[in-house]
Amino acid sequence: MTTASWAGRSFEAEVGAVAHGGHCVARVEGRVVFVRHALPGERVRVEVTEDKGGSFCRADAVEVLEPAPERVEPPCPVAGPGLCGGCDWQHATPEFQRELKARVVAEQLQRLAGLDIPVVVEALPGGPLDWRTRARLVVGKAGRAGFRAHHSHRVIEIDDCPISVPAALEPVLSRRWRPGSELEVTSDGDGQIHVRELGMVRGKRRARQIQGGLAVQHAAGRDWKLDAHGFWQVHPAAADTFAEVAGDWAEAPEGGLVWDLYAGVGLFASVLAGQVGPDGEVVAVESGRRAVSDGERALSDLPQVRWRSGRVEHVIRELPGSPSVVVLDPPRAGAGRAVVESIVERAPARVVYVACDPAALARDLATFGAHGYRLERLRAFDAFPMTHHVECVALVVPKTVGGPGHDGPREPTG
Repeated sequence: MTTASWAGRSFEAEVGAVAHGGHCVARVEGRVVFVRHALPGERVRVEVTEDKGGSFCRADAVEVLEPAPERVEPPCPVAGPGLCGGCDWQHATPEFQRELKARVVAEQLQRLAGLDIPVVVEALPGGPLDWRTRARLVVGKAGRAGFRAHHSHRVIEIDDCPISVPAALEPVLSRRWRPGSELEVTSDGDGQIHVRELGMVRGKRRARQIQGGLAVQHAAGRDWKLDAHGFWQVHPAAADTFAEVAGDWAEAPEGGLVWDLYAGVGLFASVLAGQVGPDGEVVAVESGRRAVSDGERALSDLPQVRWRSGRVEHVIRELPGSPSVVVLDPPRAGAGRAVVESIVERAPARVVYVACDPAALARDLATFGAHGYRLERLRAFDAFPMTHHVECVALVVPKTVGGPGHDGPREPTG
């Protein structure tokens, strides 16, 4: 294998399977080439954008010689090679985007967890555009806001973003900003726009609220007031959808003990509280102090919800009792082995796992599987249309009815 860098090299390639991360796989001269802006089955001319040596490099499809039937014209003028890195699949029909994501989820589950199951990615209401309620932009040298190019610090200035909620970005795109600063924009459930500027002041990172700051959201039959730039689902339909699925699968017993890990402001805790009733207990664990404060206020009418502030991997070891149900919604890296092992030590009857990364979910499912649990049900949602991101909800149960056991895996139901 040659040791000379391929960076900048151009050649034709046959595009193979989709891979996790918003690209497809081509094989050229014994090397794997991860190609963006292509679709499986296409013949394209690529230009290598990154080569750190080894068995693979990264490239953009700069010319499509034989297009796939699912290829369409991207709705955004900066969704192309060398341009905005925010979207991955604007050049595919929405239906095929979901098919590609389903293939990725299935491949990750098979490769990392040994699970061979069919996967269908469900669309959320609203269509593939005008859904993004939160965005982080960066300011270029000329003082105009935009998004970074893929795997780059280069700023691609924009006039609009077709996947963002209409008019959400107008307050930041209509004026000039300090070059190098970042801008966080949130459109809340009432349509109010919140803007925060992040920048360096005398060598320290500072945040300055430009507009708004306290967001109002509506989900799970409740109104929520929270930090506009704290965690909340990006797609307008996601919070209600995930809360409904988690509630259906949790089946928390009346009067029981349940845990809500990585609780945020308590979306799932509110649903679980209704199931366990006033004689039950929901322990909500969250590391963000502001989220805990907002959650305590939002759920002040539910005394059965008790908050614990701290990192889940630390707090969970100190929690008393054995919960009948655990719901967790970890960050992109997943829960990790230590948290999963702490959960299975308490032998809950049901675990509902909400995941925003299929690889992390698969790794954690493998850990559950090694400790007597199996995947019972799985649903996947296209909560981030036009991007490679996909949200999954998994129900994990003991392999035997009475508790963790050793019988073989069973194909999950949808």
